[in-house]
Amino acid sequence: MSFPAAPARLRFEHRTDPGPVLGIGTATPRLSWQVPTAPDDYRQAGYEVEIARGDAAPEQYTVDSADQVLVPWPGTPLAARESATVRVRVRGDGDWSQWSDPATVEAGLLSADDWTARFVSPRENAGHEAPAPLIGGVIDLPADIAQARLYATAHGIYEPTLNGTRVGDEQLAPGWTAYEQRLRYQTYDVTDLVAPGENRLELLVGNGWYRGRLGFHGKHSLYGDRLAVLAQLEVTTATGEVKVLASDGTWTTRETNVLADDLYDGQHVDLRRTLGEPGPVDVLDADLSLLVAPDGPPVRVTDVLPAKAVTTSPAGKTLVDFGQNVVGRLRLRVRGGAAGDEIVLRHAEVLEDGELGVRPLRTAKATDSFVLAGPDEVTLEPTLTFHGFRYAEITGVPDLRAEDVEAVVVGSDLRRTGWFESSHPLLDRFHENVVWGMRGNFLDVPTDCPQRDERLGWTGDIQVFSPTASFLFDTAGFLTNWLADLIAEQHKDGSVPFVVPDVLRQPGPATAAWGDAATIVPWVLYERTGDAGLLARQLPSMRAWVDRMAGLAGDDLLWVGGFQFGDWLDPTAPPDDPFRAKADPDVLATAHLARSAEVVALAAEVVGAGELAREYAELAARVRQAFAAEYTTGSGRVLSDAATNYALALQWALLPTEAQRKRAGERLADLVRTAGFRISTGFVGTPLMADALADSGHPDLAYRLLLETGCPSWLYAVTMDATTVWERWDSMLPDGSINPGQMTSFNHYALGAVADWMHRRVAGLAPGDPGYRRIVVDPLFTAHLTKASARHLTPYGEAAVAWSRSGGRVRLEVTVPVGARARVAVPGESAPVEVGHGTHEWTADDVYGETPPLPADATIRQLIDHEPSWTTLAAAATRTGIVADDAELAGRLERYLDHPATELVDAVSPRGFSPSAEALQAELDSVLGR
Repeated sequence: MSFPAAPARLRFEHRTDPGPVLGIGTATPRLSWQVPTAPDDYRQAGYEVEIARGDAAPEQYTVDSADQVLVPWPGTPLAARESATVRVRVRGDGDWSQWSDPATVEAGLLSADDWTARFVSPRENAGHEAPAPLIGGVIDLPADIAQARLYATAHGIYEPTLNGTRVGDEQLAPGWTAYEQRLRYQTYDVTDLVAPGENRLELLVGNGWYRGRLGFHGKHSLYGDRLAVLAQLEVTTATGEVKVLASDGTWTTRETNVLADDLYDGQHVDLRRTLGEPGPVDVLDADLSLLVAPDGPPVRVTDVLPAKAVTTSPAGKTLVDFGQNVVGRLRLRVRGGAAGDEIVLRHAEVLEDGELGVRPLRTAKATDSFVLAGPDEVTLEPTLTFHGFRYAEITGVPDLRAEDVEAVVVGSDLRRTGWFESSHPLLDRFHENVVWGMRGNFLDVPTDCPQRDERLGWTGDIQVFSPTASFLFDTAGFLTNWLADLIAEQHKDGSVPFVVPDVLRQPGPATAAWGDAATIVPWVLYERTGDAGLLARQLPSMRAWVDRMAGLAGDDLLWVGGFQFGDWLDPTAPPDDPFRAKADPDVLATAHLARSAEVVALAAEVVGAGELAREYAELAARVRQAFAAEYTTGSGRVLSDAATNYALALQWALLPTEAQRKRAGERLADLVRTAGFRISTGFVGTPLMADALADSGHPDLAYRLLLETGCPSWLYAVTMDATTVWERWDSMLPDGSINPGQMTSFNHYALGAVADWMHRRVAGLAPGDPGYRRIVVDPLFTAHLTKASARHLTPYGEAAVAWSRSGGRVRLEVTVPVGARARVAVPGESAPVEVGHGTHEWTADDVYGETPPLPADATIRQLIDHEPSWTTLAAAATRTGIVADDAELAGRLERYLDHPATELVDAVSPRGFSPSAEALQAELDSVLGR
């Protein structure tokens, strides 16, 4: 008999609220739960759901099923505002478990008819340059208050207060969506803030994304030129009577001391100003059917960092270093100033020549300023803007103390779900940089960067980064919302905008890898969460994008010509022309057509659309045939001979024969060798490189690529004191100067997509079946590391893998949550083993730490692969001045890889051309034992 523990962490849809889930946007929320512990032989055979509503007797529903993630709501749908308390219990082949702790879910306003409020906007002095308005109304309430809810949103960003107290802790609400099609509203429990008698509800409104500057064309008011609020306060008395304060024409507006606010430029506040006189509002004719409830967590303050150092720059400026590139704002305490004194806060990610490096901000001013009202101590904190920064320049505060200034970190309040550690300090710091980059750029929308005059939801960036994102944090609700915006913004012909929400508004935007976010991101979320319902919702959008690509490709199914971003920011492209990547864009585009067609086929199969699945599987097969015929040779060469195109062809099954695949893998390995293990790929190729090398039989080269510190490489930025991932491999040059290109960010997550490989292959923790119902444990043991580990909070609970090499033994430990199973590649065993929940451990002889000797008849290729020998020779070649570094040495050897290693010196520096050749020859002789 099997008796599991009571289910825990009962969840509704993808909401991660720690307490009652308020304002959910569906009448039938799906349920998920975890079973903390269970006997070894436990397998769920059924579950029972109890739903209690008000004073009615609880309803109970028994289901024979092994499912425990996103199971259907079994009861009567919730009505708008209706609350239900839910418990779950489970059984295996024995009796039921105990009931879970109760969890409460409450529906929001589910249709436009549930709103009596209307959008109201200041009638006078309401232009873009006007002070931020405070819009509000008043209601009298009786003494027998039982419950109060506030439903609110805005055209702009808003901060609500009730009777002078801030409502909730959300920042920059309602966030940024495709406002013309979807506008989120928020639900707040304000029971503790209302009181008998007069109650005043007010909302401070800033420009935000709605009316502020947006995009790099200098435009503002892209969605409208009038700020407005929609607010509905509903107070229920003990007798069940509902009192409502709804925004309407009786509300008033007052000017505040926030004289200017903009997300790019910052906020200006004059503390000497008092609130203006009440003025009238206009009721706007807005479409309330566009209102939607949130799918994911709101933006909140997620951290507060102290100042690490306060210094004086060469120009005499006061600089503050927080030791970490963050997104948010400053919190500054000042005292003793005179009325009229102005304090100015400027922000930047890096220093150049000891001063703020503001050129990468382009036209964004990133400056906040405050005019003091007098000498009393005051805390200054601009809440209607945000900046990306590590450093701040503060003017107007003599003798600034480090303890008086903090960095307030702001971002979507995502639950952390993934961790990684290894024996390599630089690799661990790189992983931490990936985490911080995601924290900064997942601010309601998955943006490219958080600091300059851009901060847009570039589709290509999240397409490549979504696997990493979905491991590190619970992004299910966040990306579900963003994908709804993608559907809303997708063109009728299936084209996908370059950015979502779409503020660039290009006609017919269709570019490979960027538009493929429509197919790849939903599929990644399905793999990581098991949400087949999301696939069903997105499938028409996914098909529309593939149909658009196929239409552009034409009858021969080769997508040729037209605009492409290509392998964006390939390091070989000039700083001022990132389009000039080595990888042929036609090859890249056609490869993505094959990949996305395959994904649509898989998605259609999942949702039961068998005929569609066959149609798109056939399309994918025909595109692969066309690709192979046009872009590959029989010996496995791929057009343009670029690392990115080899990686695409290998990972996406675009080479039809085993001989081609083998040769392509060898050619990719040679490209990596002759680049000196420096990165030679951009946004598109980089996420695939390590997998392509490892899967084609070159795992050691994958590790050398990963752990390289020369520029360009993943770890180069770490050696330059980076605390986030950069946009360019060389955003900062080795001499400490900023890349001369006009597009340089020090906080971009796209190139951090390799962290997914670190989780799956370095540590060895990968999803097998959707939602990690089956886990694949297959670590890539290596001499480069003595240990690595990863853990992830899957929908079923925590899964973990840790391995270490010590004392001639390798040890592997695997933890599997209840409800899941794992297929484990055990060291020393020829076949994987299948295990159930619990913690499992294996040890074996360590055969991974040995470096075999260099063969007596080694080729130059073998010498490069023999890391100790190569390191010695590269150092000697650099020391003697024959080459500048090991990358130049490797590049000179490109045509000699099959030559004997004894010919290396002649290959690099033919006799008579360098007086230093003899010294290098002596080093080579020593390495070869001659």
